[in-house]
Amino acid sequence: MDKLIDRLAAWITESSNIVFFGGAGVSTESGIPDFRSESGLYNAKSKYGRSPEEIISHSFFTGSPEVFYEYYKDNLLYPDAKPNNAHLALAALEREGKLLSVITQNIDGLHQLAGSETVRELHGSVLRNNCMRCGASYDLAYILNPEHCTDKSGKKSSVPRCRVCGGMVKPDVVLYEESLDTGVMDAAARDISSADMLIVGGTSLVVYPAAGFLNYFRGERLVLINKSQTGYDSSAGLVIRAPIGEVLHEALQLVQTQKG
Repeated sequence: MDKLIDRLAAWITESSNIVFFGGAGVSTESGIPDFRSESGLYNAKSKYGRSPEEIISHSFFTGSPEVFYEYYKDNLLYPDAKPNNAHLALAALEREGKLLSVITQNIDGLHQLAGSETVRELHGSVLRNNCMRCGASYDLAYILNPEHCTDKSGKKSSVPRCRVCGGMVKPDVVLYEESLDTGVMDAAARDISSADMLIVGGTSLVVYPAAGFLNYFRGERLVLINKSQTGYDSSAGLVIRAPIGEVLHEALQLVQTQKG
């Protein structure tokens, strides 16, 4: 493992235009469960009797918003989560001028909380919410406040309502059956195309179109950091199967020590 970390640190030192592409595994060390591991949301028993893919779909949201929001608040919102060593290391690399951007499949906002400024959120963010009728914007605290949640008759429910017009508020997250934002996708593709080093971490690379972004990389330094094997391992110059927070923290320490 030490030799792998040494090589990662050396590549970071030699690179000047690094892009990071990450998935749910980046936030597990912050206490947020992933989706596809043995302990992930897709394998957990649910009281709803439906699959997560169905519940967090656009059609289910519009047809059964009360159940959607019950599940959403129970399983996808972690307002007390804090950035871990992976988030902090990436923010530090950006401050040092090494990291061009973070491209994330996560919706938790922890990269920005850690200090990263250029973050391409492929699947949106739970921190942004908008009224479907008038477009008014709301933060996560508003969504979680029971006083703002009612049903169509005005009774208390799990569904947040707009204080301006009473319309239903929708999270700015990409649900199943919805398309990714083309502007975010274009920016992510440009970043990866111009990168001289691509670090991919905490993702199984099975969700498309997000996983397809790796095909835009034209550089020689492709790094995969994931606890389990991915379909792209054979294409990478460096594969590290370990917790990503631990790996990036140790690599950053080596980079800073060598720099000093």
